[in-house]
Amino acid sequence: MSRSCVQRIGRWIPWVSKRGFSSSPSSSCIQKSGSEQGLKSLNLYSAINQALHIALDTDPRSYVFGEDVSFGGVFRCTTGLADKFGKKRVFNTPLCEQGNRAIAEIQFADYIFPAFDQIVNEAAKFRYRSGNQFNCGGLTIRAPYGAVGHGGHYHSQSPEAFFCHVPGIKVVIPRSPREAKGLLLSCIRDPNPIVFFEPKWLYRLAVEEVPEDDYMLPLSEAEVVRQGSDITLVGWGAQLSVMEQACLNAEKEGISCELIDLKTLIPWDKETVEASVNKTGRLLISHEAPVTGGFGAEISASIVERCFSRLEAPVARICGLDTPFPLVFEPFYMPTKNKILDAIKSTVGY
Repeated sequence: MSRSCVQRIGRWIPWVSKRGFSSSPSSSCIQKSGSEQGLKSLNLYSAINQALHIALDTDPRSYVFGEDVSFGGVFRCTTGLADKFGKKRVFNTPLCEQGNRAIAEIQFADYIFPAFDQIVNEAAKFRYRSGNQFNCGGLTIRAPYGAVGHGGHYHSQSPEAFFCHVPGIKVVIPRSPREAKGLLLSCIRDPNPIVFFEPKWLYRLAVEEVPEDDYMLPLSEAEVVRQGSDITLVGWGAQLSVMEQACLNAEKEGISCELIDLKTLIPWDKETVEASVNKTGRLLISHEAPVTGGFGAEISASIVERCFSRLEAPVARICGLDTPFPLVFEPFYMPTKNKILDAIKSTVGY
């Protein structure tokens, strides 16, 4: 979709959560279906649920399946779907869905690895090996990812980088309820296989005004959610709220931070990040996944190639540690506001 807006939804209303995030007005365009029916305050899991209802209601080829989805799933994202659309379209046992529009749920992103071969060796390569004669019919794989405060090493992982390495797959991560609904509907209607990671921390904590009707947000378009002049910060998902808090604290010390939500990791919007770094001369990337081999490394390498002569400091990465995700030591593992703030000051003062 073109960067020029075809239509906007009302005015922007900031969303809030217990993690304190509040962004600037959205710059993303919204592609709408039907007339606007107003806004409703929703948390993130409710926005996901609303998007799934719309997807199943508007496309009879759409199916939802996964562990426990028929009764609503662990996080209740599929609540009411089986009752409304029947167990032939919303079911627990995976069946052959060829020719239909499958929306699969992985109960936790940590559980996605038994399906790794089917995703990266089959779904990702299906269209390529057929010479573009066939595709997966719009396969979307939903998976709750990231820290939840008490999940430990089997319920808190952020495995996005594994899938970013695979040509043929798109990887999308929303930061808020409004973004989650619009991006999920775009993913479901995209012919490519997409892994849609949902920040479980925000399922109930993040609340904002969400359009009730059908709308789509463009994929592969990053959003500058906060304008700044001294340093560029790039992140995605739940980490955006932590980075926003660091930006606010940095502002009190006279540092102007530009904050970018990448939204789509593959294929990612290099142009928006490049333009920002050319303006600020500095870059900091933050994500929950371990630092080594994380997607932040790819962003860093690409921007160094494109903006080498403009950079005034080394690219900073504030990420998870290179350990299994801990339980009692989660506060030490996580890329916190203070860690990011220290990195901002160090980079600006380099």
